[in-house]
Amino acid sequence: MDNGLPTTIVIFGASGDLTQRKLVPSLFNLYRKGRLPKQFRIVGYGNTAFTDEQFRAHLEEGMKQFAPFEYKDEEWQAFAANLAYQQGRYTDLADFKKLAAFLKDWEISSGNRIYYMATPPGVFPSIIDLLGLTDQLTEYNGWRRVVIEKPFGTDLASAHSLNQQIHKTLNEKQIYRIDHYLGKETVQNILVARFANTIFEPLWNRNYIDHVEITVAEKVGVEHRGRFYDSVGVLRDMFQNHLLQLLTLVAMEPPASFEANALRNEKVKVLSSIRPMKAEEVAQKTVRAQYAGYRQESGVNPESTTPTYAAVKLQIDNWRWQGVPFYLRSGKNLKEKLSQVTIQFKEPPHLLFPTKDGRITPNMLILYLQPDEGIHWRFEAKVPDTVSDLRSVDMEFHYADSFGKTAIPDAYERLLLDTLTGDASLFTRADEVETAWGLMDPILEAWESNSQPLAVYEPGSWGPAEADELLARDGRKWNTWDGRIE
Repeated sequence: MDNGLPTTIVIFGASGDLTQRKLVPSLFNLYRKGRLPKQFRIVGYGNTAFTDEQFRAHLEEGMKQFAPFEYKDEEWQAFAANLAYQQGRYTDLADFKKLAAFLKDWEISSGNRIYYMATPPGVFPSIIDLLGLTDQLTEYNGWRRVVIEKPFGTDLASAHSLNQQIHKTLNEKQIYRIDHYLGKETVQNILVARFANTIFEPLWNRNYIDHVEITVAEKVGVEHRGRFYDSVGVLRDMFQNHLLQLLTLVAMEPPASFEANALRNEKVKVLSSIRPMKAEEVAQKTVRAQYAGYRQESGVNPESTTPTYAAVKLQIDNWRWQGVPFYLRSGKNLKEKLSQVTIQFKEPPHLLFPTKDGRITPNMLILYLQPDEGIHWRFEAKVPDTVSDLRSVDMEFHYADSFGKTAIPDAYERLLLDTLTGDASLFTRADEVETAWGLMDPILEAWESNSQPLAVYEPGSWGPAEADELLARDGRKWNTWDGRIE
């Protein structure tokens, strides 16, 4: 919480895209809402040679281009007066000593600080070490918090090593590993839907749910990120963080409270209960694919086997979910941009109503995370003027209809506010990161040995046929993408 001390937000990599597109617009909107501390300063740090005025002008250009809200010029000018810039390198002790002196001059005697790592992950350890050596992380009178962007490691070994490195200088309570997906209002609404509505929780288990699907589809290809993406691939880019985070929110037990450790303990329990995949199971339980034309993208190896699409079947070995498969899929260059969680319930145990194929369409709860944020509940109804014909109908909730089209803030806005208030509930803990990597490592190792064929799919499609076959082997199929009842 705000302890009345001046607060400084230091952004490393301040001349980069993330700062201009997301961080400063989010901080500015918090300022407009009166949610920043009374005394605050935002200090950019980077290699680019900016004066304070040039830095402010650079960020104002970003505001005009990327801000998802309207604002008055006088609001920006008042906010911009709190922006400053320090040029420096990420590996130079002398530059960090200059930064320390600059911050102390403004604070006079004491203050709170947030250090935000909007830099390539390779320089995280160097920055944190130098902050420690210049005594910028010691909590004398005021707190110190460090926000670390993903990717946090590239496998279990690298994530463990990075955790060990930063724990030499920071305690876990000071570390905020950010995953912007958890800042989305609709993702947080998964917990509200489950635990604030008694109609769902009694059904949220293996007795009533047939399977769960989690989909994060992107319409764009790799665009200007070809060189980076080719070294990462869809499993590292989306599954280890975003999709597994969504899975934990869907599958976790009710925490004793919404306090950070209580919530994160339950998430770790879910990840620890996921059945590890053996090397010989990878080909049967996963699909890796690449969109046609990927190898011709700028920065991509012409012989690349990096997957741009993946589908994975996971099992959770606990009392609630035993026998309920979780199907996860994500890819680039697909037909639509879409993120959703589909809970498909079991068919009724006994057929009372005659149907053409002797089956009743199962009930379905669809949590739409983007772009049409909301919830759809599909159930069966009698067709009027028939003896007993049935048809699927649905009840819908749309955020835009209920709260207005501009009601949902950017995810970074929520996460930056949580960092300021010291609420780590939506940030990832060290053991959670490592447990998630432990689940991905066997799949990555099998794929990178090229023991499994790389499927190809057409840009603008919904992915490879092999992904449909993954579910077909279980007698299931992927559910509708666009929310319309078929």
